[in-house]
Amino acid sequence: MDAGIALPSLAAKTNDAAERRPFSLAARAALTTGLVLAAFLGAIGWTLSRTYAASERNKLQDHLHDNVISYITGTDVRRDGKPLMPDTPPDPMFSRPGSGLYAVVLGDNFQWESSSALGRDFSFLHQLEPGQSQFVGPVDTELGRLYYYSFGVALDVDSPGRAPVRLTFTVAQTEDELEGNNAVYRRSLVGWLATLGVMLIVLQLMLLYWSLTPLRKVSSDMSRVERGDTDHLDSQYPVELTGLTERINAFIDSEREQRGRYRNTLADLAHSLKTPLAVIRSQLESSGDIPVTARLPVLDQVRRMDELVAYQLARAATSGGQTFASAVPIAGHAEDLVQSLEKVYAAKNVLCEFDIEDGAAFYGEQGDLLELMGNLLENAFKWAGHHVLLVVKALPQGARQRPGLLMSVEDDGPGIDEDKIEKVLQRGVRGDERVQGHGIGLSIVQDIVRAYKGELTVDRSAEFGGARFSVVLPAN
Repeated sequence: MDAGIALPSLAAKTNDAAERRPFSLAARAALTTGLVLAAFLGAIGWTLSRTYAASERNKLQDHLHDNVISYITGTDVRRDGKPLMPDTPPDPMFSRPGSGLYAVVLGDNFQWESSSALGRDFSFLHQLEPGQSQFVGPVDTELGRLYYYSFGVALDVDSPGRAPVRLTFTVAQTEDELEGNNAVYRRSLVGWLATLGVMLIVLQLMLLYWSLTPLRKVSSDMSRVERGDTDHLDSQYPVELTGLTERINAFIDSEREQRGRYRNTLADLAHSLKTPLAVIRSQLESSGDIPVTARLPVLDQVRRMDELVAYQLARAATSGGQTFASAVPIAGHAEDLVQSLEKVYAAKNVLCEFDIEDGAAFYGEQGDLLELMGNLLENAFKWAGHHVLLVVKALPQGARQRPGLLMSVEDDGPGIDEDKIEKVLQRGVRGDERVQGHGIGLSIVQDIVRAYKGELTVDRSAEFGGARFSVVLPAN
């Protein structure tokens, strides 16, 4: 039955979807907090890593210094001035070749190396003055990257007249252990900071959700007002939002009051214009003093003025799409209109069937709905043979607040030829310019449809063979 009914163009929806929307407040806060948190935790991680590396370097220096002191303490000098190194090293690693911990003693025409340093090249070392020390590293050597601590001493000789023996004690160690400890610490630090970051982000999201709850409440209440479920924003809001919500409520009241005054003024104007025209017509029709040839043109002009006033007032009274429109149920009004038309066209014995979706509603002024649906149904009753069908369905709303509406009226009358459809839908048809073959105020119908940013199409009914008028009002 719905085949051929024109649905709303998807171009506007596609453009809306393609348009990049600004980030929400929650997304902005979360993104900003995430970036700041990442930078903060990164700075903390870098600082702690550097601090730990410096601490490990100092520990290594102390360790090498202690070994140097142990060697110095255990060294004796023979009467001939030759140094005697200790038999037992302070650390067993000095006894294992290639262990990574080395000891070297340099003197005038003297060089001693621990078992771990035998066969190794320590030509980069040099003697220091007594009392002088240095900690160097890491340096690239054939043994790998090394840290070493050197200390210069002058040992007395237990022999009269002999000068003290100048020696430089050096203990070196590869950086493997140091870098291994640093790597373990960095991995542990990254793990803990990542865990802390995730916990802080979750906590921040929870705080954001709680903090933005009043704004979501305002948005939800606004949606309810737009759908017509309520008249005002009536929830309790924080003091920071009270001023905003009160002004929104005042704006809603002002809009409705202004719209009411406008419609009342139009109604008063209609009454003011129609009454004098009715009096003029009555006087002309009842007066026998005026010749028929003079009376008929005046009556014709009065009739045209009456139609023109009715058309222009109906056109001006069209409200169009409204932000705070109430939902007007369609089923009840459709039944009332059809009952009235069945009485007017009782002689034709027209059967009107309904296919109205449950909950289908018109978001706008009730008068606009009655004008729109009444004109379409009256046209169908006028030109139908015996059957009229009214179809009303809600269109998917997607991300919109309110669903769209599809309304079609079909009849089994003669229909409209395709070459005349364009003329039927011609814009700017005045109230006194009636469409051939279809005496309805299509100009008013089109004005209402355009005011609600909808679309009116005319084609042939697939079921009855007559005309089908389809109105599509988009979701908003």
